[in-house]
Amino acid sequence: MYAIVATGGKQYRVQPGQVLEVELLDAADGTRIDLGNVLMIGNGDEVTIGRPTVEGARCIVDVLGTAKGKKVVIFKYKAKARYRRKTGHRQKFSRVVVRDIVTA
Repeated sequence: MYAIVATGGKQYRVQPGQVLEVELLDAADGTRIDLGNVLMIGNGDEVTIGRPTVEGARCIVDVLGTAKGKKVVIFKYKAKARYRRKTGHRQKFSRVVVRDIVTA
């Protein structure tokens, strides 16, 4: 069984037991939350497609923790003008493990 779940502006194909990294969730480490935006559920040859989401379906995940991604360096400069700016950014994300996919 698998599902397509939307969270943080992205879509993920998930299966029970899978560990994945999603955009930062507003949940404490070790808590269990429901991801309700299930767009599609596949179970063998049977596929249920939502319009836009599958009614009553949800994906239960446990939050393992939060972390930061790789650093992205932003460097701006203008030639011959002595203008240089170097900044960086590290995107935060949540690591979750999929416990169950519940259908209606």
